[in-house]
Amino acid sequence: MKLHIENRIKAGYVIVFILMALSYVSFFIATEKLDEKSRAIEETNRIINKLELLFSSVKDAETGVRGYVAVKDDHFLDIYKASLAGYEEEFRQLRDLLKDNKLQQSRAEILHERIGEKYRLLNGAVTLFSANGMQMTDTLRSMAYHGKEVMDTIRSLVKVMEKVQNDQLTQRTDDMQRLQKALNIIILTSIIIAVVLVIYSFLIYVRENNLKMEADAKADEYRRELEKRVDELNAANKELKELKSIEKFAASGRIARQMAHEIRNPLTNIGLASEQLRSELTDKEDLTIFFDMIDRNAKRINQLVSDLLNSTKFAQLQVENMAISDLIDEVLQDANDRLELKTIKLVKEYQPGICRVSVDKERMKIALLNIIVNAIEAMEEGKGVLTIGTAELNGKCCITIKDNGSGISKDSLGKLFEPYFTGKPKGTGLGLTATQNIILNHKGSIDVESEEGKGSTFIITLDFSQDC
Repeated sequence: MKLHIENRIKAGYVIVFILMALSYVSFFIATEKLDEKSRAIEETNRIINKLELLFSSVKDAETGVRGYVAVKDDHFLDIYKASLAGYEEEFRQLRDLLKDNKLQQSRAEILHERIGEKYRLLNGAVTLFSANGMQMTDTLRSMAYHGKEVMDTIRSLVKVMEKVQNDQLTQRTDDMQRLQKALNIIILTSIIIAVVLVIYSFLIYVRENNLKMEADAKADEYRRELEKRVDELNAANKELKELKSIEKFAASGRIARQMAHEIRNPLTNIGLASEQLRSELTDKEDLTIFFDMIDRNAKRINQLVSDLLNSTKFAQLQVENMAISDLIDEVLQDANDRLELKTIKLVKEYQPGICRVSVDKERMKIALLNIIVNAIEAMEEGKGVLTIGTAELNGKCCITIKDNGSGISKDSLGKLFEPYFTGKPKGTGLGLTATQNIILNHKGSIDVESEEGKGSTFIITLDFSQDC
């Protein structure tokens, strides 16, 4: 169906284009013909004007001679002389205009002879009249009659030639009018074709625009559906990640409790044995240092086991409602000496007006302080920037702690919250484990984004207070 519509559209445009092309070709041809007829009419008018000018010039010459004979004043001969001086040039121009008409050329030559004869008679009359003392004679009268006959011949030739040119002028005018009508028809046809093309293009545009709008609407619907699916998938992935974190944390707790049980039993026996030996070997004062060493390391092992158990077990929380910004400010006050010591710039980006949270204040301060201290230690002195922000995101309180420190490698990111995993030379590897324990104990979540050389961002999500 779509292919059929496209073929119809293409065929319509091709047909309209061909019609427009033919119309323009016809227009140019008609315009050229019209210009040709216009030039022919102009040439015919010039020929008629030349003939009238020649005849008028001869009449003026004859009038000047008659005035001279009648009044005996030489000034009348000025008109005759002026006519005689320009007559050859006028004839040359007339011959150029008649070069394409042999018959008119032959008539023009005859006319040239008759006018020449007329000028010779006029010249003879002026000479004879002057020689006879400006008196009229029979010879002059005879020349006057002969001049009249020549003038009649000139008049007849001029009329014949003018009639031919007038007939041509009429014919050419009629041809020009027909061409003008044809040109008007072509112009009208072109306008109609253009209007049809505009209407056709408008209809095609409306149709294509409607189809495009429908396609865009479907695309938007698919996009929204895809975004919805992606959001659902992201939420499911996040939930799965949180569940895996909880499961991993629970597994770590089970292992820690089992290890604590297995370690503390022999450790107790070692302590008892040490005390027994100390009481029996009282006379061996040089052995006291070794008994002290055994007791000190046994206590250290016992404390490490206790720390591991505390970092991997859920505890009873003493919750209270408080503003998250106030809690963070208290943590920053505890970390202020470290910030000043390394000249770290602190940037707070708290969202105003967000709800309060229900947290165990002291435990949450420990969790946040662990992250902030790690961020401070990861940044270079004098160049570090610590950015802490709060915001409401999807109905939960979101805390971001961002630094521009050394960052965390991809291999280390997956082990970051595991017990005894640390990147510090003297670290215990239980700080972030305890932090995760506290946040999970608050039914929250913790995530980290990091890139080596560009810093890290810890993202903590907590539920708002029930009173909000």
